[in-house]
Amino acid sequence: MTPPPPGKLAGTAKVGDRGQIVIPKDMREMFGIVPGDTLLLLADVERGIAVLRNDDFVHLAETVLDARKDRDDDG
Repeated sequence: MTPPPPGKLAGTAKVGDRGQIVIPKDMREMFGIVPGDTLLLLADVERGIAVLRNDDFVHLAETVLDARKDRDDDG
């Protein structure tokens, strides 16, 4: 089997009785997900589910809001 290109992985996860899944180890390592991390799940009925580390989302939101504030302050 050919290995995936750098930065790309594919895997599966079974959903348990309580709706829980286990993120494969190689994917946790790729994204620096460790026990105790909070993950943000975004869902779109047409596009599926995206999983983000909450810290990454907060950083993105702060960056967007800071850029908007800077733009508004210049205007």
